Amino acid sequence: MSNFDPLLERNRVFAAGGAYAGLSIMPTQPVYIVTCLDPRVDPAAFLGLELGDAPVVRNAGGRVTEEVIDDVAFISYLAGVMLTEGPLFEVAVIHHTGCGTGFLADASFRSGFAARAGLEESSLAERAVVDPEQTVAVDAQRLLESPKVSERITVAGYVYDLDSGEVRMTVPPAQPVAR
Repeated sequence: MSNFDPLLERNRVFAAGGAYAGLSIMPTQPVYIVTCLDPRVDPAAFLGLELGDAPVVRNAGGRVTEEVIDDVAFISYLAGVMLTEGPLFEVAVIHHTGCGTGFLADASFRSGFAARAGLEESSLAERAVVDPEQTVAVDAQRLLESPKVSERITVAGYVYDLDSGEVRMTVPPAQPVAR
Protein backbone atom coordinates (compact mmCIF):
# COMPACT_ATOMS: atom_id res chain seq x y z
CA MET A 1 0.00 0.00 0.00
CA SER A 2 1.24 3.48 -0.87
CA ASN A 3 0.84 6.60 1.26
CA PHE A 4 -0.70 8.10 -1.87
CA ASP A 5 -3.60 5.59 -1.97
CA PRO A 6 -6.01 7.74 0.10
CA LEU A 7 -5.41 10.61 -2.30
CA LEU A 8 -6.12 8.35 -5.28
CA GLU A 9 -9.47 7.55 -3.68
CA ARG A 10 -10.17 11.28 -3.40
CA ASN A 11 -9.20 11.60 -7.07
CA ARG A 12 -11.78 8.98 -8.03
CA VAL A 13 -14.47 11.06 -6.32
CA PHE A 14 -13.18 14.20 -8.04
CA ALA A 15 -13.10 12.51 -11.47
CA ALA A 16 -16.62 11.19 -11.00
CA GLY A 17 -17.86 14.73 -10.30
CA GLY A 18 -16.64 16.09 -13.64
CA ALA A 19 -15.65 19.56 -12.34
CA TYR A 20 -12.56 19.44 -14.56
CA ALA A 21 -14.49 19.12 -17.83
CA GLY A 22 -14.59 22.01 -20.26
CA LEU A 23 -12.23 24.34 -18.41
CA SER A 24 -10.46 26.95 -20.51
CA ILE A 25 -6.70 27.41 -20.51
CA MET A 26 -7.46 31.06 -19.71
CA PRO A 27 -8.14 31.41 -15.97
CA THR A 28 -11.42 32.86 -14.74
CA GLN A 29 -9.58 35.29 -12.43
CA PRO A 30 -6.95 37.63 -13.95
CA VAL A 31 -4.40 36.63 -11.30
CA TYR A 32 -1.22 34.53 -11.26
CA ILE A 33 -0.21 33.45 -7.76
CA VAL A 34 3.30 32.76 -6.48
CA THR A 35 3.36 31.38 -2.94
CA CYS A 36 4.97 28.89 -0.58
CA LEU A 37 4.73 25.11 -0.73
CA ASP A 38 4.05 24.95 3.03
CA PRO A 39 0.94 22.76 3.54
CA ARG A 40 -0.53 25.46 5.81
CA VAL A 41 -0.41 27.87 2.86
CA ASP A 42 -2.88 26.64 0.28
CA PRO A 43 -4.32 29.47 -1.81
CA ALA A 44 -7.33 27.33 -2.70
CA ALA A 45 -8.20 27.42 0.99
CA PHE A 46 -7.23 30.95 2.09
CA LEU A 47 -8.34 32.68 -1.14
CA GLY A 48 -11.24 30.38 -2.01
CA LEU A 49 -9.82 29.45 -5.41
CA GLU A 50 -11.70 26.98 -7.54
CA LEU A 51 -10.30 24.79 -10.31
CA GLY A 52 -9.61 26.98 -13.35
CA ASP A 53 -9.51 30.25 -11.37
CA ALA A 54 -5.79 31.03 -11.49
CA PRO A 55 -2.35 29.62 -12.22
CA VAL A 56 -0.48 28.93 -8.97
CA VAL A 57 3.26 28.41 -8.56
CA ARG A 58 4.42 27.08 -5.20
CA ASN A 59 8.00 26.72 -4.04
CA ALA A 60 9.95 26.95 -0.79
CA GLY A 61 9.19 30.41 0.58
CA GLY A 62 7.13 31.48 -2.44
CA ARG A 63 10.30 33.11 -3.74
CA VAL A 64 10.60 34.67 -7.19
CA THR A 65 13.41 32.62 -8.71
CA GLU A 66 14.65 32.69 -12.29
CA GLU A 67 12.39 29.69 -12.94
CA VAL A 68 9.36 31.62 -11.64
CA ILE A 69 10.29 34.60 -13.82
CA ASP A 70 10.52 32.27 -16.82
CA ASP A 71 7.08 30.82 -16.00
CA VAL A 72 5.53 34.30 -15.67
CA ALA A 73 7.18 35.29 -18.96
CA PHE A 74 5.73 32.21 -20.68
CA ILE A 75 2.20 32.67 -19.32
CA SER A 76 2.24 36.41 -20.09
CA TYR A 77 3.37 35.69 -23.65
CA LEU A 78 0.68 33.03 -24.07
CA ALA A 79 -1.98 35.35 -22.64
CA GLY A 80 -0.74 38.20 -24.83
CA VAL A 81 -1.16 36.08 -27.94
CA MET A 82 -4.72 35.20 -26.89
CA LEU A 83 -5.66 38.68 -25.59
CA THR A 84 -4.23 41.18 -28.04
CA GLU A 85 -5.31 44.31 -26.13
CA GLY A 86 -5.46 45.57 -22.57
CA PRO A 87 -3.90 44.35 -19.35
CA LEU A 88 -3.23 40.62 -18.91
CA PHE A 89 -3.19 39.76 -15.19
CA GLU A 90 -1.73 40.57 -11.80
CA VAL A 91 1.08 38.47 -10.40
CA ALA A 92 0.34 38.18 -6.68
CA VAL A 93 3.50 37.27 -4.80
CA ILE A 94 2.40 35.96 -1.40
CA HIS A 95 4.82 35.28 1.45
CA HIS A 96 3.66 34.19 4.90
CA THR A 97 4.49 34.46 8.55
CA GLY A 98 6.21 31.54 10.24
CA CYS A 99 7.81 30.30 7.00
CA GLY A 100 10.02 27.22 7.28
CA THR A 101 12.61 28.84 5.04
CA GLY A 102 13.37 31.03 8.06
CA PHE A 103 15.58 28.14 9.22
CA LEU A 104 17.94 29.12 6.39
CA ALA A 105 18.79 32.26 8.37
CA ASP A 106 20.47 30.03 10.97
CA ALA A 107 24.12 29.48 9.98
CA SER A 108 24.30 25.97 11.43
CA PHE A 109 21.10 24.79 9.73
CA ARG A 110 22.10 26.45 6.45
CA SER A 111 25.57 24.88 6.54
CA GLY A 112 24.15 21.40 7.18
CA PHE A 113 21.55 21.71 4.45
CA ALA A 114 24.09 23.13 1.97
CA ALA A 115 26.41 20.18 2.62
CA ARG A 116 23.54 17.67 2.32
CA ALA A 117 22.14 19.16 -0.89
CA GLY A 118 25.40 20.29 -2.51
CA LEU A 119 24.30 23.92 -2.61
CA GLU A 120 26.08 27.21 -1.96
CA GLU A 121 25.43 28.57 1.53
CA SER A 122 25.38 32.18 0.31
CA SER A 123 22.51 31.53 -2.10
CA LEU A 124 20.58 29.72 0.62
CA ALA A 125 20.85 32.67 3.00
CA GLU A 126 19.06 34.82 0.41
CA ARG A 127 16.12 32.39 0.29
CA ALA A 128 15.19 32.76 3.97
CA VAL A 129 11.79 34.35 4.64
CA VAL A 130 12.16 35.80 8.14
CA ASP A 131 10.46 39.15 7.47
CA PRO A 132 7.80 38.39 4.84
CA GLU A 133 7.02 42.06 4.22
CA GLN A 134 10.66 42.67 3.29
CA THR A 135 11.13 39.53 1.17
CA VAL A 136 7.87 39.95 -0.72
CA ALA A 137 8.95 43.50 -1.64
CA VAL A 138 12.30 42.19 -2.92
CA ASP A 139 10.59 39.49 -4.97
CA ALA A 140 7.97 41.83 -6.44
CA GLN A 141 10.79 44.14 -7.49
CA ARG A 142 12.64 41.24 -9.16
CA LEU A 143 9.61 40.62 -11.37
CA LEU A 144 9.08 44.31 -12.08
CA GLU A 145 12.70 44.72 -13.21
CA SER A 146 12.91 41.57 -15.32
CA PRO A 147 13.13 42.23 -19.06
CA LYS A 148 11.51 38.83 -19.61
CA VAL A 149 8.01 39.71 -18.38
CA SER A 150 5.34 41.59 -20.30
CA GLU A 151 4.68 45.25 -19.59
CA ARG A 152 0.98 44.34 -19.73
CA ILE A 153 1.05 42.60 -16.35
CA THR A 154 1.00 44.10 -12.89
CA VAL A 155 2.87 42.79 -9.85
CA ALA A 156 1.83 43.14 -6.21
CA GLY A 157 3.02 41.71 -2.91
CA TYR A 158 0.94 40.23 -0.11
CA VAL A 159 1.57 38.66 3.29
CA TYR A 160 -0.56 35.81 4.60
CA ASP A 161 -0.71 35.77 8.40
CA LEU A 162 -0.84 32.19 9.69
CA ASP A 163 -2.23 33.33 13.05
CA SER A 164 -5.16 35.40 11.77
CA GLY A 165 -5.76 33.72 8.40
CA GLU A 166 -5.79 37.13 6.74
CA VAL A 167 -3.95 38.27 3.64
CA ARG A 168 -2.85 41.90 3.44
CA MET A 169 -1.34 43.85 0.58
CA THR A 170 2.15 45.14 1.38
CA VAL A 171 3.32 46.07 -2.13
CA PRO A 172 0.70 47.88 -4.24
CA PRO A 173 0.20 46.75 -7.86
CA ALA A 174 2.71 48.21 -10.30
CA GLN A 175 3.66 47.55 -13.89
CA PRO A 176 7.11 46.49 -15.06
CA VAL A 177 9.51 49.19 -16.18
CA ALA A 178 8.84 50.18 -19.80
CA ARG A 179 11.55 48.86 -22.12
